[in-house]
Amino acid sequence: MSKRRFKRPASAHQRSDSPPEPLRTFSIESLDSEGRGIARDEGKVVFVEGALPCERVEARISRRGSSFDQASTVRVLQASAGRREPRCPHFGDCGGCATQHADSRVQMAAKQRWLEDSLQRIGKVQAGTLLPIVYGAEWGYRHRARLTVRGMPLPRGALVGFHERKSSYVADMRGCENLPPRLSSLILPLRALVTSLEMHDKLPQIEIAVGDKVDVLVLRNLEPVSEADAAKLRAFADAHGVWFWLQPKGPATAAPFHPLSMPDLDYALPEFGVRIAFRPTDFTQVNHGVNRILVRRAVRMLDPQPGERVADLFCGVGNFSLPLAARGATVVGVEGAAELVERARRNAEDNGLASRTSFECANLFEVDEHSVGRWGAFDKILIDPPRTGAVELIKALPDAWPRRIVYVSCDSATLARDAGMLVHTKGFRLEAAGVVNMFPHTTHVESMALFERG
Repeated sequence: MSKRRFKRPASAHQRSDSPPEPLRTFSIESLDSEGRGIARDEGKVVFVEGALPCERVEARISRRGSSFDQASTVRVLQASAGRREPRCPHFGDCGGCATQHADSRVQMAAKQRWLEDSLQRIGKVQAGTLLPIVYGAEWGYRHRARLTVRGMPLPRGALVGFHERKSSYVADMRGCENLPPRLSSLILPLRALVTSLEMHDKLPQIEIAVGDKVDVLVLRNLEPVSEADAAKLRAFADAHGVWFWLQPKGPATAAPFHPLSMPDLDYALPEFGVRIAFRPTDFTQVNHGVNRILVRRAVRMLDPQPGERVADLFCGVGNFSLPLAARGATVVGVEGAAELVERARRNAEDNGLASRTSFECANLFEVDEHSVGRWGAFDKILIDPPRTGAVELIKALPDAWPRRIVYVSCDSATLARDAGMLVHTKGFRLEAAGVVNMFPHTTHVESMALFERG
């Protein structure tokens, strides 16, 4: 095990000239929500970077606290059966991943446990059934990414990549195993491109959006692009087969730069016969392969039937709305961003589902029973909120409907909070819950839950 992979800055409580802490041996019980091993030393919790459950490791304390200590693994004495060599040479320095040293089963067992613990500790609820874990491709899965740019002239040149772990600095990346290979191979050419631009220090971010037919790079340009820079951008796009957009201010200002005509940026949900078009700055799931499985499971659990009214709340561009409508239900999608509502309507029209769908713009964080009631009664509801959850929406649900809810979550703590409210104050049962491997090698937990009335 290379110590370099787990190096961390010296503790703020430790003088740079003080002697190093002695090596200690720890037995690791589990992983915490940051991917660190959890050990106990005379009753005190120790978070051990680079250690996995069921391992014995030698580690050095890097930071002492009143209630817990932090340590970094130096040597693995007894390895977990799930330990493996990290695939990426930047692991441990780049903050994009936390658990590449664990295989997928170890990663997902930890995420399932975090979900179960959150449901019990925060929501005081327990799922009747634990859903099978949804796995997917481990590498090259990331179809959305926001890369930070640190533009510097030669001789050092620009950096393009994710932040270093627990740092605002940009990692010195040559590629990324989580990006599709063709996008990973662009990291070094992008660094050379940015270094050569007149606006190298006015380009803080490059956002990647991958569709089925085209790859888009959105440049966050803080000043107008000069003719010389424009020529370089056009040449790069032509040479590498990508589509450059420019974004001078907020996401709404993003617009195509070169080439001006390209295929639609979209993805397919083949099981439902639909294609979802989106702008590169729109929210979409980062993992298209796992998203297909997620949508299939959500639709199967909600079980929409012809003649039923179904709500898709936080509907975005129609990722769930259109498959639900394709199964014959009448679907009302509600979303807070007007531009996403318009995109969802257009997607419904393009897929021949306009007659079974309607979309409304509403702030779902500021609703009450009266405003929810104006949409009419729904037999079933799908909720797919951001990390903050849907607490105000759940408070506003009437006692009479719906009879079934599928909740898709990107934060197990807010799912647990909302699950507790649905069960303890709204009369639902938590029938099932489980995790989805949307973000391999990270501590991000994507999950879903099924609630039934009564």
